[in-house]
Formats: sequence, C-alpha cells, structure tokens
Amino acid sequence: MSFECHQCGECCSHLGLVHIIEEDRGALRFLVRNQYTGERTPVIVDPDKIELFLDRSTFIERPEACPFFRFNRSSAKGYCTVHLTRPEICRDYGCWRLLILDTGGKRAGRIMGQRHLASEDPGLTRLFSDQIDPLVEPDDRVWDDRVIQMLERAGYTVRR
Repeated sequence: MSFECHQCGECCSHLGLVHIIEEDRGALRFLVRNQYTGERTPVIVDPDKIELFLDRSTFIERPEACPFFRFNRSSAKGYCTVHLTRPEICRDYGCWRLLILDTGGKRAGRIMGQRHLASEDPGLTRLFSDQIDPLVEPDDRVWDDRVIQMLERAGYTVRR
C-alpha cells in the first residue's frame, strides 16, 4: 500500500523520546541512538536544511520532537533536517492509510497498517468497534471506500 507524506509532523513530534543525539561530531554531523533498539546511525544535516535545523523554535510547541525535526509555521509543514541520512526506522515508517478529522478539522484518529485504529476520540472508537471492526472485506481498497462512507455519514472527514 503506498504512503504519501503530507508533512504534518505527527510521526516525528514524539520521536525525541526514541532518538537521542549520542555524539555531536561537528560540522552538523551527529551519531543518533535509538533508545529502544540501541541502533546507532550517523546522520548529517541536509545542506538545504541547515538554516531550518539551526532554528530550535519547534521545541517550544513540540518539546518531545525528534532532535532533527523542524516545523516551519509559514509553510505549515514539518521537515526532517537529516532526511538524506535518516535512520532506517524512519525510512520504513508509513504514518496512516486513512486520516480521520472531526467536524472542526482536527485529527480524531488514524487507521493504520492492517486496519488498526489509533484514536483517543471516544465516539470514533465506539463507531470503529461497533461498525467498522466487524466489517469483513478482503479487498483493502473496497474496505477503505466502505469505511470512508461510514465515517463521513457519522460526520467525519477522511483523507487517504
């Protein structure tokens, strides 16, 4: 299943709890360690993102963000400042297959991977467990279409 990044920054906003800078090697080169796996990855700040990397204002609103994540308010997009050399776990990550927004346009939940709901919205959680989880449909595309219809009837907006 393909994944298109919308640069919302959700995936990186808490990765400061996972990725730590173990060593500053100078010249915008670092050794990053994954707190859980112990994996170490040498990274270099991308040449076109140096100015963005030097701006640490992202951490005011997102104090747990990955040390290399920056959110640009003017473009309303998040950026990995070490994208070219990022750790393998970041290369493999696919955030969501369906993004679910509430009536105010705020994220209510995400359907990820193999039809798993990640949400703290009690109404959405109930809808998912009562109506969507029991849905039997082997074709992912058809399942997604049916789920989108159900969610939209319940007042949610859905992005693929």
